[in-house]
Amino acid sequence: MTLTLRERCQEMQTTIESARIETWDDISVFLDQIAAIPDTVEHEDRAAFRELVSRGAAFYTYDYGIDGVSIEITKYAQCLEHLFGPCHEGGIPLSFIGGDFYDKADIVLKPYWKRYQIEGMNGWSKWDDGKWFSKLYYEDMPEGSDVSHAMAHEIWKQAAVIAGKLANYLAENDISLIIPVNIPSNPGNMAAELALVIVSEMMGLYVINSNHDFYWEGGKPAAERSTDEAAGPRDHFFRNIGNKPFFNLFQRLYPWNGERWVQVNINSPQSRELVSRFGFAADRVFELGTSISDTFFDHFTDEDQQLIRRKMAYILSDGEPVVQTVGIHEHLEKLGDWMTSQHPIVCGARSGLTLDPSHEKTIYCLQPTRVIARKRIEKDFQLIGALMDYPEFRDEFESDPERQLVVHISGPVPIEHREDLETVLSAYTAVLDAVPQAVAERIFVAFSVGTEDHPALEPNGLTKMNIEEIYRLATIILFPSETEGRGLPIVESSAGGIAIACSRYYPEEVFAEVVGEHLPEEEQIRYILFPEDGFPEDFLHAIARVMLVPGSLHHLRAHNKNAVRLRYSMGMLQHKFDLFIETLGGAHL
Repeated sequence: MTLTLRERCQEMQTTIESARIETWDDISVFLDQIAAIPDTVEHEDRAAFRELVSRGAAFYTYDYGIDGVSIEITKYAQCLEHLFGPCHEGGIPLSFIGGDFYDKADIVLKPYWKRYQIEGMNGWSKWDDGKWFSKLYYEDMPEGSDVSHAMAHEIWKQAAVIAGKLANYLAENDISLIIPVNIPSNPGNMAAELALVIVSEMMGLYVINSNHDFYWEGGKPAAERSTDEAAGPRDHFFRNIGNKPFFNLFQRLYPWNGERWVQVNINSPQSRELVSRFGFAADRVFELGTSISDTFFDHFTDEDQQLIRRKMAYILSDGEPVVQTVGIHEHLEKLGDWMTSQHPIVCGARSGLTLDPSHEKTIYCLQPTRVIARKRIEKDFQLIGALMDYPEFRDEFESDPERQLVVHISGPVPIEHREDLETVLSAYTAVLDAVPQAVAERIFVAFSVGTEDHPALEPNGLTKMNIEEIYRLATIILFPSETEGRGLPIVESSAGGIAIACSRYYPEEVFAEVVGEHLPEEEQIRYILFPEDGFPEDFLHAIARVMLVPGSLHHLRAHNKNAVRLRYSMGMLQHKFDLFIETLGGAHL
């Protein structure tokens, strides 16, 4: 007899309460037992399965804001609404489950989508102030030690609480399809992942597991690195590889290879690893690209850009028509306070300088990312410094007092990445110190921390900004990233017809996929390659040309818009989600 979700939830709670978990091996044995529970058929055919799914689906991730993952999740949600209709029209009810919902989540999440916050399931430093993340991945946890047993017990205890809340919510809302994003691949909170596995197995959920980043991308054990090889940004996940019970469980969870799961990755190297290295079935592993909304491709004029920059000026100045700077040294002195509040700000060589973003001679360099080390934002300022030594650019900039230059970083600064921000601000300060004072006072750095609205906009006849307009601020996009799971700014800037200088990030195969190196010429994205070592003259010439004569690359911009239009449509994304649902439904007939 098929049990209801509520009955399965109750059985799960009873099983968890009776379990005696003291070690990592105990958790592994528990997972063996629940994975062996016989499957029950809940639908007679694909039509019945689609009806089951249409009752409700839930997304499950660490937190929601204005970051790239949250934006991609909204695209996935729109796909489900396209397939089943929105809930207010009798279609699929959608829920968004996470550890935190930041104010800026309102920008990307529709008001009628349900939200459910589970305390304790955010990740990294936001998981109990980073205490458990540190103990698992930055501190020694020898096999069989008291600290190892204590951590196993702690992770189980937290997972049991999260599992109970998650299961109850899913049962109450009749949700049989869950779409976790990054929790089963990028280990920010082991308890949240263990809870997901327990709930999905014991409640018979169907899972479309969306993996944007894996722990082994940019990470490996120290023993596998050569003496001259630099440490990777995710090496810490291998800190306790010698604790076999722990690490075997860790590898098993990230990601879980469930019978009702399909794995959805954002590039083909990830898929190959899951199949060849970890033994996942190839017919249940997929890639999913991104999609670009039609409005990205809309034509915009110089006047449109000036209007958009006026909007951002109100945001950066807290509602004032003129942007006044905070001196960089004053900002550094109060950086701790700013990290807590994270309000938009523009820094200059001294306080009280004026930035006019909408002036036709303002050079607007946009870094459309958060501040984290692998984005290498300090290289933006190394480039600015090199330009100030390059005669073709320097002479024009110094001789024209109307010229201003701003590097605008649009994303927030995760609390755990304060040191990365300090690196960026130090690089900015180095530029100011290397040029004459009159020049330094025309070079700025702006942080909008994901803010796209301000109460001052409406009274001044202006509307809230959107992601397309953020890109249209730019004279040029700077994206010198070290490693990316996809590299969305390349696609989005190209759709908007904005020139981009980007690095050939790791994995190079992913970069090659994004720009379409294997595709016909008409589908390849053209870019300016951000060099790794120094700034050769041909590169500086290309950058100076874009900055000083923005209309000079008209043909490149038109080519890129067409290339992206051919490759990244919403229809493609919808077709993929239909395939995932068909695969899940067909596997259990």
